[in-house]
Amino acid sequence: MRFVEPSREVLAETLLAAGPHSPTLCDGWQTKELAAHLYLREHRPSVALGGLIKPLALVSEKATRTLAAKSASVNGYAKLIKDIQKGHPAYSLARFPSIDTSTNLIEYFVHTEDVRRARSRWAPRALDEEYSNALWDELIKRAAILYRGVDLGIVLVRPDGPRHVAKRAPVSVAIVGEPGELLMHAHGRTRHALVTFEGQPDAVALLDSAEVGL
Repeated sequence: MRFVEPSREVLAETLLAAGPHSPTLCDGWQTKELAAHLYLREHRPSVALGGLIKPLALVSEKATRTLAAKSASVNGYAKLIKDIQKGHPAYSLARFPSIDTSTNLIEYFVHTEDVRRARSRWAPRALDEEYSNALWDELIKRAAILYRGVDLGIVLVRPDGPRHVAKRAPVSVAIVGEPGELLMHAHGRTRHALVTFEGQPDAVALLDSAEVGL
């Protein structure tokens, strides 16, 4: 849990510095929509589930767009970011540290990078080793789900040695990168992840065209 609140703060600061109308890597969303999503997922979870449950998708998108429109001004956006910084409400299951980590640690990292990497020029952050290890631990818990749509075996490899078999198949591709970069690739930000691939050229090409992430 020790990394969740600092990650929330970094995300909030990144969003605030970008302003309400900056691009993100989330298709069709500017920063105001991303901020609205982050607020709704904690305060109206049933609405935020639209990203995972198709019947709720239209409801979720409408709620996100409505809140984003209300937060389009500088003052309205600043208030929304301040509300995000306050953290989850008292009734949230995220009050339990293990749930907070599993639901928010990766979410905050990926969305921070969604803002940072939407610019034409960006550089990866230098992450604390313990923080990188925490990201890795959460990634390997869900890697099989994130790569379920790929018709290949997938092996995640860190440059410092650790590796994880996310999916087994007769033909595999190894994806090599730091934990944060592997996270970005696994969550569908494949064009903005600093990773390399080891495998047969046709297998790597298949991975390149596959649907990755939730």
